[in-house]
Amino acid sequence: MSQVRVEFADGGYDVLIEAGLIDRAGPLIAPYARRRIAIVSEDRVWEIWGARLSDTLRGVGIEPLPVIIPAGEGSKSWEMLGQLLERLLALGIERGDRIIAFGGGMIGDLAGLAASLLKRGCGLIQIPTTMLAQVDSSVGGKTAVNMAAGKNLAGAFHQPSLVLIDPALLTTLPPRELTAGYAEVVKYGLIDDADFFVWCEYNGAALLAGDQAAQLHAIETSVRAKARIVGADERETKGQRALLNFGHSFAHALEAEAGYSGALLHGEAVAAGMSLAMRLSVAEGLCPDEDAMRVAGHLRVMGLPTTIPGQNPERLLAHMRQDKKNRNGCIHLILSRGIGGTFQTDTISEQQLLIFLGQECAYS
Repeated sequence: MSQVRVEFADGGYDVLIEAGLIDRAGPLIAPYARRRIAIVSEDRVWEIWGARLSDTLRGVGIEPLPVIIPAGEGSKSWEMLGQLLERLLALGIERGDRIIAFGGGMIGDLAGLAASLLKRGCGLIQIPTTMLAQVDSSVGGKTAVNMAAGKNLAGAFHQPSLVLIDPALLTTLPPRELTAGYAEVVKYGLIDDADFFVWCEYNGAALLAGDQAAQLHAIETSVRAKARIVGADERETKGQRALLNFGHSFAHALEAEAGYSGALLHGEAVAAGMSLAMRLSVAEGLCPDEDAMRVAGHLRVMGLPTTIPGQNPERLLAHMRQDKKNRNGCIHLILSRGIGGTFQTDTISEQQLLIFLGQECAYS
């Protein structure tokens, strides 16, 4: 078992990573739980894996209380949050209890926000079931729901007590979702680890084909990178943590335009967003063109989108004005000086962005 410690000013928690961990979750959760525990999950995950998690919990005397949410980004809404809170209250969940988030990024965000609000704060345990959630969203304590104005605009920082990551859960993940999650793996190479991007170029295909050793390496490397960044800047006040949003300013705008539907998965939007961020960096004379071409080429080979033909540049820019990183009326972007060299800037004007987006949207 690999163990990654996430440390920050007011505490910390362990991320445990091992194939087959789902069947040993009960003993690992027992020190954090009482005689019963609520499990927030999505319907398709619970249908496949719910019995395995329930059995291991009952094996240590903990009664599972499943609360099942419809799958899909559309459930990450203010309305569903209210319904979830009412259901948790009806189960008699107390302030000293913990809630398990058992699913992908949507479940982690929704259950995490509910845990932060219920009786002014319950504990949270993350058991992510998608590649995207295992390498990124289950670690770091960001929770949120989407609003009409944009993605993740109502939320809170609420760190989990424990994260259990089992790559075996990926075996039943639809191929498209596995591929989408891979975009977040590549992100860690692009942020500040050029050697890991090289590893992705050589091993990405094996990872997507189900190679468990490749998946374990990608998960552990990504989690260690995120733990380091979160530990240095837990609440994104110092600038380091914002680098984790590489490509996301564009991605969130694309998701909003798609109506948070299955037409565009988050990882797919991130892949396109990272490609856009690299090309904007080239256009501004910041990044070698060959690096941007190399990144887009790898993402395309892995089956991920890298262009945005047919989009409306004005609408995309309107969504980007709502980005959480923005300060003093300026759009803050994460750009690149080359693979492994991201940085934050607010020097790109809206007019420059609009021209760039117009060019990209016209590309076919």
